[in-house]
Amino acid sequence: MKIYTIGYTKKSAEEFFGLLERHGIQRVVDVRLKNTSQLAGFTKKDDLEYFLQRVLGADYCHMDFLAPTPDLLKAYRESGEDWDLYERQFCKLLEETDVLSRLDRGFFSEKQCCLLCSEPDAEHCHRRLVAEHLREAWSDVEVVHL
Repeated sequence: MKIYTIGYTKKSAEEFFGLLERHGIQRVVDVRLKNTSQLAGFTKKDDLEYFLQRVLGADYCHMDFLAPTPDLLKAYRESGEDWDLYERQFCKLLEETDVLSRLDRGFFSEKQCCLLCSEPDAEHCHRRLVAEHLREAWSDVEVVHL
């Protein structure tokens, strides 16, 4: 099973939806804490849900429990954006909140899914950490960053 990830920042709508289409994405799983900000542009919750359905015939789902907490984000900023510390804390959060108990493997295997966040690069984004957490738990997962 493949789980894709994508960030929308620094992408035009054409590039964003084109990537999703080329990779056969059927469901976008939004892992942002907040998905209604004006800064989100075409990826604001209601707009994105509409565009995904109209452009790709794809589903939209918001799983904010896969996002960092406001306190974790604040600590990251106050640390001078120490990514290694943030990564350890976020992975600990995934374990402590037992996110796997809230996820159905079938949900991710019945349709081609893509985790969405804002960061343009997956290397320094929690969506990569979520995808890797799923790969560790569901051994046959291949993670592909768009």
